[in-house]
Amino acid sequence: MVPVALETEKHHKIDDTALITGSEAIAVACKLADVDVITAYPIRPYDTVMQYVAKLVAEGEMDCEYIVAEGEHSQFEVVKHASACGARVFCGSSGVGWMYAMEALTVTPALRIPMVAMVGNRALDDPGAFGVEHNDALAVRDLGWQLVWVDNPQEALDTALIAYRVAEDRRIFLPCAISCDGAFLTHSQALVKVPSQEKVNEFLPRYNRAELLLHPDNPITVAPQGNEDWVMEIRRQNYAAMERTFGSPYLGGVVAGEVRNALYPSPGKKPPVLGFIAGLGGREVTVPDVEKITAAVYRAAQGKSEPLTQWIGLRE
Repeated sequence: MVPVALETEKHHKIDDTALITGSEAIAVACKLADVDVITAYPIRPYDTVMQYVAKLVAEGEMDCEYIVAEGEHSQFEVVKHASACGARVFCGSSGVGWMYAMEALTVTPALRIPMVAMVGNRALDDPGAFGVEHNDALAVRDLGWQLVWVDNPQEALDTALIAYRVAEDRRIFLPCAISCDGAFLTHSQALVKVPSQEKVNEFLPRYNRAELLLHPDNPITVAPQGNEDWVMEIRRQNYAAMERTFGSPYLGGVVAGEVRNALYPSPGKKPPVLGFIAGLGGREVTVPDVEKITAAVYRAAQGKSEPLTQWIGLRE
């Protein structure tokens, strides 16, 4: 990083300007956010982040627990548990590496772990090799991960800092994946305005799990086996947390979204499409549940207003 300090009349540094890549911008954001635990396992094009973090640590510019794992699965498992113990964490991967970590990625939102991760978007092998594709990040689309795409290194740095603030908000507590197009963004340099540490400290409060902290003095259960008893409620809590990110409702249910997309180009008046989420985790769908769904569909067909997404069989 080649900083160019900007000074006020009182000679107080307000910002730096650096010629860095998108990956390096994410690493700089981790330094400014004072991330506690960072895990690494090399896969292109994400590996440029871990390389730059390693450089910052080696040169004494960054203080963190930097752990090189033996694979992507372990990489994400380490930071998942570190976050449960109150550490601010960062991780990332690309393509098939992201897919290899899928077991850990799947349970992270349900455990309300505000992990921030980077996806160096690349096509899945084979024959994808290193070309850009978004199937890696989109694999967690319906699991409770917040997903954002950035356009340049400046957005990468700014978004990473915002991601920590949003993800670690007690009302949210959901992981966030920042997608950066492989090579086009991960390896391309641009001038980036780097905020001062004082500005970041004012913007980003310390991570606090409060009563959810995993600690010997606070004996709690983490990752309980919910089965059909509580899976619906857990998923609904994730859904509610996602709504609170910007106060806007999000479509629920993959099939309902696909049906709406299929009807979009159809000529004439388009029929209303309602999405119903039921039976998650083996929850029994009863005859009264089906009657409730049917009644809602009839009301919508008659022009009456109905929620686009309805959860059926949910405990109050």
